[in-house]
Amino acid sequence: MVKSAGRALEVIELLTRRPRGLSFTEICEELELPKSSGHGLLATMVRRGFLRLDDAGRRYTLGIRVWEAGQAYLWAIDLERAAKPIMEAIRDDLNEVVQLAVLDGTDNVYVAKVDPDQALVLASRVGARIPAHTTALGKVLLAGLEEAELRRRFEGREFVRFTRTTIASLADLEVELAGVRRGGHAIDQGEYTAGVFCVGVPVRDHNGGVRAGMSVSVPEVRLTPALRRRMLHALEKGAGELSAHLGYRPGF
Repeated sequence: MVKSAGRALEVIELLTRRPRGLSFTEICEELELPKSSGHGLLATMVRRGFLRLDDAGRRYTLGIRVWEAGQAYLWAIDLERAAKPIMEAIRDDLNEVVQLAVLDGTDNVYVAKVDPDQALVLASRVGARIPAHTTALGKVLLAGLEEAELRRRFEGREFVRFTRTTIASLADLEVELAGVRRGGHAIDQGEYTAGVFCVGVPVRDHNGGVRAGMSVSVPEVRLTPALRRRMLHALEKGAGELSAHLGYRPGF
């Protein structure tokens, strides 16, 4: 365990149990934290917004970033509950893998998945994170960012190639995302896992922003033009239903 990270989490756990706050001395005593390192640790957590220091009483309480993290967790749980029956209906229609993901930095993180009744299926799991530039899900999520934000996130990042079709530069990614914005969907032609084809579409919130992505994945050996059309149609219908649940109203 990384000692400093563990101590930071212990501070958050302690103040979760003591919502009225504790003084510096009380925190150090409760956690057996050396005062020499405690000052720097708590000061860093205050600067990052994970703790709040009451100047009058000199007591530490949880900061706004902890609240934001909790809200994000609750949002993901609600998103999964709303998405699951829609994803299951798509799975039942196509008998292929359906996945839902959100964007974290430059990765897409899977928050829900339903598997088909097939012998050959995509090996993925809820909670896994994958470089967003390599997947259809990731592309629709990245396409929802402003160009300046996209460049900021990828500044200094290496474009790791997983297969021969993986996008290998920011310039190529920007061209790809422009097409995603025009067409309203993204595809992944074996760019993370060779031999797997995916279609992804955005899920929008009440402000029209892209909050999640939904995809269908199929081994290329089962892919036909007719199935590809059915995949996109089912996803657009399902994502529309989920977006409506999140308050999205096209044209408003």
